[in-house]
Amino acid sequence: MGSKRFLIIAAATVLALSCYASVSLTQTGTSTAKQTDESVRAEHAASVLGEIMEAPDQAIPEALLKKAYGIAVIPHVVKGAFGIGGRYGKGLVAQRNAGGGWGTPLFIEIGGGSFGLQLGVEATDVVMVFTNSDGIKPLLKGKLKIGADASATAGPVGRKAEAGTDILLKSAIYSYSRSKGLFAGVALDGAVLQLDDEANKSVYGKKSVAADVSVRKVSAGAMEVVQPFLRALQKYVPAEAPKTTRK
Repeated sequence: MGSKRFLIIAAATVLALSCYASVSLTQTGTSTAKQTDESVRAEHAASVLGEIMEAPDQAIPEALLKKAYGIAVIPHVVKGAFGIGGRYGKGLVAQRNAGGGWGTPLFIEIGGGSFGLQLGVEATDVVMVFTNSDGIKPLLKGKLKIGADASATAGPVGRKAEAGTDILLKSAIYSYSRSKGLFAGVALDGAVLQLDDEANKSVYGKKSVAADVSVRKVSAGAMEVVQPFLRALQKYVPAEAPKTTRK
């Protein structure tokens, strides 16, 4: 009788431990999956920037990049349920810090709007160059509607393309797209960019993260996730003290 009771208790204990282990593995797997999603996004953003900048005579002009106050890269923007011409995608944005280097990359989303030259194209990579604090400030506060909060212009293409006062000062944002090998400036009228609160909280532990702070203040775990994008920025857009242009 005692042996039977012992076997029943032992079996129940094993079952309970198995259930606990299963739940723990499921939770760990979910956490890892979320971390992987953000890591992959950072890697894709870095790849897009690298491929564009390495393409002969198809890069963003060096003169414009030197004056960049912030840069956003959104890989694989696809057609979405945002109305005619509407699209949706996820990427990252970074702003220069006080020393002219790159601050903490933040995760962002883009939706809606008309993507100009992308008629009939299913997916496109988008790069945006912010030329002053006024252009990027609404985004860093939560949301930016292009055309309403800041003007955007199709950016010039070509590593050595001339970038005069018109390019550097008169438009807050210069935007580009790459689809099926074609890289060109593109209008993003009506598009809405906003912070991806869920992704930022997953990586940094909180939704609100200062975009211009030194990366030295970011945890090692978070840095590991965003490092590919940050490394690409440091390679293709070297440190340059930003010049804030006020309207």
